Amino acid sequence: MEKKLKGLSHLFVTVFLSGFASFIVVPAITDVTMFALCPGTDECSLAIYVSGFQQAADNISDGQRASAFGILSGISSAAFVCATLAARFLSTGSTFQVATFVSMLAVVYMRIFLEESIPDQVDGMTQPILKEGEDVIQKDVNAPERTTVFKKIPSLGDIICLLKSSPSFSQAAVVAFFNSLAEGGMISSSMYYLKARFHFNKNQFADLMLIAGIVATISQLFIMPLLVSPIGDGRLLSIGLLVTFVNAILYSIAWSAWVPYAATALSIVMVFAPPSLRSIVSKQTGAREQGKAQGCISGVSSLANIIAPLIFSPLTALFLSEEAPFHFPGFSIMCIAITLMIAFVQSLTIRSAPSTSSDKNSSNAMEV
Repeated sequence: MEKKLKGLSHLFVTVFLSGFASFIVVPAITDVTMFALCPGTDECSLAIYVSGFQQAADNISDGQRASAFGILSGISSAAFVCATLAARFLSTGSTFQVATFVSMLAVVYMRIFLEESIPDQVDGMTQPILKEGEDVIQKDVNAPERTTVFKKIPSLGDIICLLKSSPSFSQAAVVAFFNSLAEGGMISSSMYYLKARFHFNKNQFADLMLIAGIVATISQLFIMPLLVSPIGDGRLLSIGLLVTFVNAILYSIAWSAWVPYAATALSIVMVFAPPSLRSIVSKQTGAREQGKAQGCISGVSSLANIIAPLIFSPLTALFLSEEAPFHFPGFSIMCIAITLMIAFVQSLTIRSAPSTSSDKNSSNAMEV
């Protein structure tokens, strides 16, 4: 296991750098937006609307994939911690400059060191390649050796066919949608909610995120790999979603500024959900279809992240304003909690299915 994970080291570095570049600006975004649109205030419906609009492993055996995804998520969490710590001490202007530089560094590093993990040939036989609009084809083994890469965006038909390929896959896609819908809602609403409710600023956001990030990193790197075998990725997914639901409930009814800080302790379990979901998806497809499967789930998640601000940003703005139908500042967060409960209930329906990513099937491409 350790030897195989070392083969992913360049991927881990790339994820760390790109994550650092993305996360370093997060604590400052709320203050920057508020200062630009509503200087001197802690409540600004326009800022919430604008923020919402702006947001709109095939080398590892089946039994070890949840651990691999957990470690990958842990690397991302470590980037989150380092970026948040840097944002805590850098000026607002400097954070965006550092983010730009590290993002460029990530691209350069990836191009130099990160290689394709699936070779064109295995045991002297050329692997089948899918060409757009064609069935699986076999290259002539006597032809000059040459690498051909076909790039295409999967069509709607491709996605539908992939979703129908496995009941567990389609159920995981539903969970991914509602979980990402809630995640996008929290991103677009929680900071503005905390600022209006408890007058949080950039440094307090950074402290809150730093605590959560440290807890998440420790959990994903050291705790989750120990729990995968005895518990299983399906149960870890459900447990993570349930605890995330509880976290959202606490946010929605927070009665003091210390409540969000205390709720960060739940991150030790909340972080089980995303890598567990990715592991379940990974086991439903062959080795050469991992990119397509994970890309499909990412597409579903991205769609939810686009929809989320359109729903929750106006709701947050309404209930933080004086025109709220009733006094419940955290009503939008409560709605996010309900969304998480839907994801949790759906996760309970996922049944263990025979993995299609075994060595026997790794040389076959799925026809879509």
